[in-house]
Parts: sequence; structure tokens; C-alpha cells
Amino acid sequence: MSDVRLRFAPSPTGYLHVGGARTALFNWLLARKIKGTFILRIEDTDVARSTQESVDAILDAMKWLGLDWDEGPFYQSERFPLYKEHVDRLLAEGKAYRCYCTTEDLEARREKALAEGRKPKYDGTCRELGHEITGKPYVVRYRAPQDGVTAFNDLIKGQISFNNDELDDLIIQRTDGTPTYNFVVVIDDATMGVTKVIRGDDHVNNTPRQILLYQALGYPVPEFAHVPMILGADKTRLSKRHGATSVMAYKDMGFLPEALVNYLVRLGWSHGDQEIFTREELIEKFAIEQVGRSAGVFNPDKLLWLNAHYIKTGDPQRLADLLVPFLKERGVDPEGGPALPAVVKTLQERAKTMLEMADGAIFYYCDDFAYDASAVEKHATPAALVLLSSLVERLEKLPEYGHAALEALFKGFCDEQGVKFGQIGPVVRIALSGGTVSPGIYEVIEVLGRDRALARFRRAIAELGPQ
Repeated sequence: MSDVRLRFAPSPTGYLHVGGARTALFNWLLARKIKGTFILRIEDTDVARSTQESVDAILDAMKWLGLDWDEGPFYQSERFPLYKEHVDRLLAEGKAYRCYCTTEDLEARREKALAEGRKPKYDGTCRELGHEITGKPYVVRYRAPQDGVTAFNDLIKGQISFNNDELDDLIIQRTDGTPTYNFVVVIDDATMGVTKVIRGDDHVNNTPRQILLYQALGYPVPEFAHVPMILGADKTRLSKRHGATSVMAYKDMGFLPEALVNYLVRLGWSHGDQEIFTREELIEKFAIEQVGRSAGVFNPDKLLWLNAHYIKTGDPQRLADLLVPFLKERGVDPEGGPALPAVVKTLQERAKTMLEMADGAIFYYCDDFAYDASAVEKHATPAALVLLSSLVERLEKLPEYGHAALEALFKGFCDEQGVKFGQIGPVVRIALSGGTVSPGIYEVIEVLGRDRALARFRRAIAELGPQ
């Protein structure tokens, strides 16, 4: 176990979106690669917006993606005494001060500064007040240095620096006594021993303020890596208008977690021309320094391609277990029907999602399906149904229903009747599945089994023949 400690710290104000999932994934991969510690922290100080439902949704998404954590989940809402202790310490050391300026005062000064072409930051009215005003509400501000430079080496973006005179005297405690985000995140990371902070690049401007707080409190400053955002196809920030952004929405749409993991890692990170990685390969090869500096563009078609690959190469038993809920959503109970792993084997070559697979599997478990009218009109001709009747007579006498035996029977039948497979194949598919699109005929008959397949043939002959 190394001394490197990383964390993922989502706010429970909604679902886990794909951008947050990628950040969690980068932290998790690095922790696993260097045998460090991966910490999960729930940043729920926004009491009005944080919900248990969102917490559960985030935890479920993390588990579905396979991102297990070593410590936590820790909840900021349970750590308020620790934050208060650090506020009091900065006040006692003169590194923070009480600010009694009202919202109206601050807004008036802000407008004046803008009108005069000055930066609209806090003007330090209460900075040297030197005494308390009894009974008047106040916030607590950090006394930031007014000159010099705060710089850090971003593991992705390189050297970044900010002039201290551009930074505000940050509010670290509100008038109601609650601490602010930039303050609590420093206390949490410092007291949890976090050594590397990998997060979205929307936090770059927060970093110098946080570094100054680390220094004021005497805590080691961690390394920072700011991951570029994810954009939609129109190069704007990924949002619902581009499609699903929730991790669990992709589960509901029939995507496999390994496909989403593979896709999100490659969205900003690369290892040569390799596109497909096992989880073990990702852990071995991932490096935060190889994450690109430019934003990644989310491509649903690429994700779908990856998902199709993982379905095609997946373990049929695992896919069968995953398929059950999708079938039940469609009112299909696979119990008592053909073995589901065998059904999966016939479908996984072409299915791009588990939804597609579920739709394709329904006919296996429904014997009274409707026939496709246009397919019947085109292929269930009197001549085709005569051929089907003759074929059924041959099938009834077939002792073994394996693929090779069925293939030999069909070939012999076509030779005997002097017809091509295309003259009998479509009506066979209609009888077996209701339409002309299905897995291979031999595979379907083999999976259905002798009795069920013959029953479907007899039903088709009875219902589609002359009435």
C-alpha cells in the first residue's frame, strides 16, 4: 500500500453524471495502479438541495461501474464541529476576520467598482476593523495576502499562477454559521490526508484560494490535476439536450458498465491506438499525465460500438442474468422457457444493447405471438406452406436436434424438393418467430427444442394456410 491518497467528492443534489463518473474513474484507476487509497466523500453541506435519494443514486452508480472505495463514504454534514474549530483557529491567529458588510453594501460597492473600471472584489472595509460589533450579523473572511503570486504545477495543464491581488478575501463562514465550499474542501482533504486532487477544470479558479488556506493552516498542499470538461457534438458543455447524462440512465438503456468505463477513460486519455481495454489493462496503463488538455467530445455512436463489442464477447450466463430485468419489464418471465444463456448466444452477435437483446428474445418465450402481416403476405404463399408441411414431416422423424443434424436435414430437404433455401427459409422464420428477422434458423430450433419448435410449425400451417 502506498501513501498516495485520492478522493472523489460528489454533491448529492442529483444523479451521478458522466463527467463526474469520469473524474471518479480517473481517481480510482490511479489509486488502484499505485496501490493507493481511494476515498469517497459526500459533499452535502448544501442542506436545501442535498437529498438521500441523490446519495443513494450516486452510490448505486459507483457500485454499478465497479468503482469500489477503500474509505468512506464520509459526509460533510457530520463534520461541522471540525470546520468550526478551524474557523475559530484562523480567527484567533488573525488569519481571518469578521465582516459585517450587508448584501446591499457589497452590491453598491461592486457596482461602483465596475463603473470605475476596477475589479469588483471585496474592498476590505472590515479587514482592519479590530473589534466586534455586538448583535450584528457577520460572515468570516480569510485574510488573503494582497501581493505576491500563488502558483502550482497542474499534472494535466502544467504550470498555473495567479496574482494574489486578484484574489478576494474569501468568505469561509456564512452569517448562519455554516462553512463555505472552498473552506470545507480544504479541511476535508487535509484531515483525510489526500495527496492528489483530480477534479474537473471548472475548479481551476478555486485552487489558488484553497492553496492559500492550506498554507494558512499549516497543512501540506496536495498535487492538483484538473480534467477538461466533456462537450456535446456541438462543442458546448454536455447536457441533457445532447442525450442522457446520467450514468444509471445508460444502465436503463441496456449499456454494460465495462463499455461505459472503457468509453469514459478513453474520453480524454489514450494509450497509442488501442481502443478496447480490460479493467486490468486500464489499471496497468493509466497515467494522469497522459490525459489531454482539451475537452473531450461525447460520441454516442462510439459508446454504442463499444457496448456491442462487450455484448458480443460477453459471458452468456452473465448476460442472461443482466437480461432478466429487461425481459420482465416487457412482461416476459423466462422461467419455464428455453435456457436463457442459450437464447443469449443466439442474440449477442447482433445486439448493440441489452434492450435490443430483450426485444429480440421475446419470441422465444411467447408462443402466441402475432405474425408480421407484410412478411406473411410476401412469403407464406400456398406453395411455401406446402413445403413447410413436408419439412415438418421430416422434422418429426429427426431423432437429434443439434445444429449439424438440422443443417443436414434442411440441405437434404431442399435437394429432394428441388428448391433453394430462400424458398423455404422465410416461412420457417415466420413460423418460429413471427417475422423474417431472427437469429439463425438452426440455432432457434435447437434452443426452442423439438416439441416447442414443432408446435410453432403446426400453428403456422393451421393459421396461415387456407381457411
